[in-house]
Amino acid sequence: MTTFKAAVALPGNTIEIQTFDTPAPSATTGLLKVATTGVCGSDWMFFQDIPKLRGPAILGHETVGHVQEVGAIAALKWGVKEGDLVALEEYLPCGHCDFCRSGDFRLCNATDWRLGGLRYGATGVNVGNGLWGGYSQYQELHLNTVFHKVPSGLEPKYAALALPMSNGIEWTYLQGGAGPGQTVLIQGPGQQGLSCVVAAREAGAEKIIVTGLNNPSDAKRLAMAKHLGAHHTVAIGEQDLLEAVADITNGQMADLVIDCASGGPGSVISAIQLARKRGRVILGGIKRKKVPEFDSDMIIARFLTVKGMRGHSFESVELALQLIAGNRHNVRDMSTHSFGLDQTEYALRSLVGEGADDVVHMTIDPWR
Repeated sequence: MTTFKAAVALPGNTIEIQTFDTPAPSATTGLLKVATTGVCGSDWMFFQDIPKLRGPAILGHETVGHVQEVGAIAALKWGVKEGDLVALEEYLPCGHCDFCRSGDFRLCNATDWRLGGLRYGATGVNVGNGLWGGYSQYQELHLNTVFHKVPSGLEPKYAALALPMSNGIEWTYLQGGAGPGQTVLIQGPGQQGLSCVVAAREAGAEKIIVTGLNNPSDAKRLAMAKHLGAHHTVAIGEQDLLEAVADITNGQMADLVIDCASGGPGSVISAIQLARKRGRVILGGIKRKKVPEFDSDMIIARFLTVKGMRGHSFESVELALQLIAGNRHNVRDMSTHSFGLDQTEYALRSLVGEGADDVVHMTIDPWR
């Protein structure tokens, strides 16, 4: 039996490179030879929470790789063959609940790790063969895996942008309704906010405004936002946010505000203040704190539509792969760093400023 290596997240916020036996797929499973896996902003939360709640785990859910083996029953369901380069979604939906049957499988309880569900990058090594994450040389493929074939010629490290970019398309266009002539304001210039910039540009928005903090890290990301197609940026602290946006929009404010910030609940309040009457607000950044003294009357007075946003749809991932394959709006420039498997902890810490500088989207190459 052959063996391979994987980066295992342990309680206490550490990563350990461990050796695993390569499993022989059953009729209902398969095996993926991982080419690369993106480092999602949510992986820092998983790094802190999953080992404590679910035991040691292989993290990583933005996985791209080659199908190595396919079981006989799995082959009938998947529509992929050995050798195909594919991008995986993190969701492992049941396939039969109301949400799955209506195509909104991201809301299926079977995918929710908080409810004990299975999900790539958020399931412990004590479940099944334990090979649930992409920070590994090989990953086992569950029968309910959601696949996307990578367009011919697209390098894996760029294909790994598919999930963050699909969130941007989902939040900005499919759910946010961005379109020609509109002003779109995006709070937070992280990889998610930058993905929304690309989606807003693709949707034909007339004005795209990105806000960030007045610090060197955000300054470079705000510059990246302009490179990707933003028309205006606002550094909070250097400029008064409401006054700056009012000046840019001639007092009209934004048709669509997307809150991708994760620093605290204050951006929820500002999102509502920045939306024009009859505007839309998308709340996507997890705060992990309650909003104090929330004035819901603002929503009524401004006739706003406020929507909580979670993840992506199958359609948005397909659209993202097409957009990345064409490198529209310089989207591939979001891929800034690649690390080896032994640098997984360093990459995770880079998400919170404790590692590499100037990161936007990182990948882990397990064969590097």
